[in-house]
Amino acid sequence: MRETLRNIVDITFCCEKKKYVLSNAAVRSTLTAALCLTNFASQVVERHNKPEIEARSSAEVVLNPLVISRNENEKVLIEPSVNSIRFSIKIKQADEIERILCHKFTRFMMLRADNFIILRRKPISGYDISFLITNFHTEQMYKHKLVDFIVQFMEEVDKEISEMKLSLNSRARIVADLRKHIRFTI
Repeated sequence: MRETLRNIVDITFCCEKKKYVLSNAAVRSTLTAALCLTNFASQVVERHNKPEIEARSSAEVVLNPLVISRNENEKVLIEPSVNSIRFSIKIKQADEIERILCHKFTRFMMLRADNFIILRRKPISGYDISFLITNFHTEQMYKHKLVDFIVQFMEEVDKEISEMKLSLNSRARIVADLRKHIRFTI
């Protein structure tokens, strides 16, 4: 009986791991295909070159958005256009503690958006963090390295928030134990 339960747990863990690998592979291949960006000047204003996914000045240069989701709480939105891509991530938040930690972590990152060249200061509504990649970024950086960075960021942000939650719980447990031994007098 115990061996059967262990096998079921192992199979469930392997299926969950396989689901993450498959969704990361889908994100990787979609981003690689969408990063074929070109220099495209504005059709409305002369000598302006704005990211079309942000400006939305011409509907014909904005492509269909694509959502890749692991479940309803974890998904990725890829919005390609001729000269830019907006990539938004909704991070897993199972409970209120993870919600708070995710908000603090993403806020910390977005306040330092100048240091992360492709990070947006404000995410798309319904998502936790967004990246904007333009044709100038793909000219200055390697495309495959950009894709690797984003996929690795997706993998690491979940681990980071889980580690912060474990650290917070262990600190709370220590404080609760210490509180039993300390006597407060007023």
